[in-house]
Amino acid sequence: MFVKTFKIRKPGILLLGAGAALLALIVIATVLAGGSRTREYPMKTEEQRQSFLKEMGWEVPEEYDECKVVIIPSEFNDVYKNYNELQKKQGFDLEKYKGRTVEIYSYTVKNYPDHENNIICSLMVCDGTLIGGDVSCVELDGFMQGLKAQTE
Repeated sequence: MFVKTFKIRKPGILLLGAGAALLALIVIATVLAGGSRTREYPMKTEEQRQSFLKEMGWEVPEEYDECKVVIIPSEFNDVYKNYNELQKKQGFDLEKYKGRTVEIYSYTVKNYPDHENNIICSLMVCDGTLIGGDVSCVELDGFMQGLKAQTE
């Protein structure tokens, strides 16, 4: 039987430990970053927006009803804070877009359960990429939900 031994001095042990700790931090950071990423949806064309809306389960007209250009406030009031909570639940975060100019494309939803009218889907687009949105009922006792159709 052949046995080979190595003698490692204290500085070598410290260096080896530091290297292992650094490797562990890199692995953890990579896993966390990958887990928090959302899928990016390009929204440069009407075809891309239509495809996304269909993927979410919505029937809408062949073209948007309205496109508004807005600036996301650099400081959020309570309304924006609450709205951003809805966005975070969908994997978006408007914090990164404070002070930026965005387009909001609005579509009339034709297939919302139990509502024939007054349902609007809004897509928030910045630099050709979806950054958030909602589906809402514009009636007096309306509601707001995320972009994906609720299936029962």
